[in-house]
Amino acid sequence: MKFINTEYLKSAMLGLIVADALGVPFEFKNRGTFRVAGMTGYGTHNQPVGTWSDDSSMTLATLDSMIRTEKLNCDDIMERFTGWFDDGTYCPYGECFDIGHTTLTAIGKYKSGYSATRCGGKGFKDNGNGSLMRILPIAFVEHTVDDILDLSSLTHAHEISLMSCRLYVQIAENLMSGMSKEDAITHLRCCVDECENIPKMKDYPQEQIKSSGYVIDSFEAAVWSFVNSESYRECVIKAVELGDDTDTVAAIAGGLAGIYYGIGGEKGIPEEWIDTLARKDWIMEMLDKACE
Repeated sequence: MKFINTEYLKSAMLGLIVADALGVPFEFKNRGTFRVAGMTGYGTHNQPVGTWSDDSSMTLATLDSMIRTEKLNCDDIMERFTGWFDDGTYCPYGECFDIGHTTLTAIGKYKSGYSATRCGGKGFKDNGNGSLMRILPIAFVEHTVDDILDLSSLTHAHEISLMSCRLYVQIAENLMSGMSKEDAITHLRCCVDECENIPKMKDYPQEQIKSSGYVIDSFEAAVWSFVNSESYRECVIKAVELGDDTDTVAAIAGGLAGIYYGIGGEKGIPEEWIDTLARKDWIMEMLDKACE
């Protein structure tokens, strides 16, 4: 498997991971009860500064599988998800401290003998953001629509989650093709009614934006933060300050902002934020392998 668009891969992944770590201390806090000045620690999960959560762990597990197996191997990815939860592999400090119910159920199904792509929840209540938050690596390999759907279905298999993942990958690809932020979200084909507002998010006032763990709320909040900001820093702080599922909304937005703004400079991912990341050297080594 050959990685494509590698000039964007590193900034996309770091954009996601840094934003995740930015949001971890504020998860579940109510909007308007806190402000974000930069990377900090402790808070909700009592973790040191630079600690990333399940969003990054599952994204890195997916990317690592692609690097090592040189294909999209759903069984291998599920094995890595299982190792992440059971043994702390792909965790900042060797222990999983955050996991969604639907993801936990899917891992349990896999361990009991279900085939990988039959583990994901198919009910409406299974539409958490747990596949959207980790889908980005597939934008950096040749893939089909079915590949995106299979990757989501490892944990989240309802059509709303599947379509959200498909549209998010489209936005990432549109940005990498050189589209503006606005064009990247308006040039989408929404095949389920729940996603129909995504192309219109720039015009929504903040009070209409929800930032819960429901996949549509998270997707809309992330896109709103991205199209209504002028730098990576502004985008991810805006996403975190929406409150509630702060780390995941920020991670989803941060992946797009990383592609669009890059690393460093006036508008890119602040390099001092990258330097705070737990296991930074290990992350950079993995990203270097993917870009080789």
